[in-house]
Amino acid sequence: MPNYLYVATNPSGKTITGTIEAQDRTTALHLLGSQNLRPISLKEGAVKKGGFTFGDFLGNNKVKSDDLVMFTRQLSAMVSAGVPIIRALTSLRDHTESAALKKVCDSLIKDIEAGAPFADALEKYPNTFNDVYVNMVRAGEAAGILDEILKRLAMQQEKSATLRKKIKSAMTYPVVLMVITVVAFFGLMIFIIPQIGKILTDLGGPEAKLPPLTMVMLGISSFMRQFWFILIPILVAGVVFLLRFLKTPRGKALFHRLILKIPLINAIVIKVAIARFARTFSALMGAGVAVLEALDVTSRAIGNVVYEARLKEAAELVKNGKNLSTVLDNDPLFPAIVSQMLAVGEETGQTDQVLVKVADYYEEEVDTAIDGISSIIEPVMILVMGGAVGLIAASVMGPIAGLAQSVKG
Repeated sequence: MPNYLYVATNPSGKTITGTIEAQDRTTALHLLGSQNLRPISLKEGAVKKGGFTFGDFLGNNKVKSDDLVMFTRQLSAMVSAGVPIIRALTSLRDHTESAALKKVCDSLIKDIEAGAPFADALEKYPNTFNDVYVNMVRAGEAAGILDEILKRLAMQQEKSATLRKKIKSAMTYPVVLMVITVVAFFGLMIFIIPQIGKILTDLGGPEAKLPPLTMVMLGISSFMRQFWFILIPILVAGVVFLLRFLKTPRGKALFHRLILKIPLINAIVIKVAIARFARTFSALMGAGVAVLEALDVTSRAIGNVVYEARLKEAAELVKNGKNLSTVLDNDPLFPAIVSQMLAVGEETGQTDQVLVKVADYYEEEVDTAIDGISSIIEPVMILVMGGAVGLIAASVMGPIAGLAQSVKG
């Protein structure tokens, strides 16, 4: 479908430029008219290509979390200072270095100029603005406190971004060590062990009896060298299949249940989930979102299907008249402090402020837990790498020692 480059005037008389996708020129003119734009010129541009592009592969068409945090923080400051939303978005579009964010801002400006509410314009970009973001902005527009809501959003996003970075940082070291271990093992088995085996055979003769461990290692090495063209595709296909399976609802559910049962890991997963629950739910409640809607949005924002299902069950019980604190009491997925603090918030009418303290507490707990598990992972990974290297060394040194003894004899 072709793109049309247009220059038009909006109802306020301001001249704007942009692109519009339409089947033909007549349809493009009709679409501009439906947006209350008066065309000055309309030229057909390049045809928009569908499918996956190289820019998509590099992530150039996705707004980064850091850019979104900065966007929200700056938009909050400008709206709080009384700058009109369109002018604020225009300024952000002109000064951002993110090409993806520029495109999003362009679309937001066009939709708002055409009369759409800010939240409806944001809703068209679910990969950039999630349900929490859209619902909070919608509540802020309805209550006339958009500036305050944007401040809350900016703070929440900064906290979430910090938490994600800490988790990624903690995972980077063990993943790098694991990759190095696997690559080193394959390198030794394919290139080094065969040469050593040849040397041992030459020294001991064709009838030399090698230790069982050495024979096993040589057998594995021979198999890998002969069938590498089968092993590598199977390994790659297995990784791709596993990643795709984990993205399916069934795979995601199995994975999320599994990590909640692994010692040490489950403690961190629970603390991260509670921190996200408290931070998101408090932000939505503070924005004036209804409890049931806030629970529905929060359940999807936690990122764990087990917690999502539990919160949806809780929403049904709340709908039937129970307090959320009572519903979550004695639930193994929610520590006792959560229900206790919720009870205090329900009694005082300050649920959002109480949950912010819960979120702060659990985010600090996540930091401590990540530091603790990182200190454990490092020696464990070193032991694994040392064990793999030691196993190979033992398979080599055993026959060498045997040959040395036979030479002395």
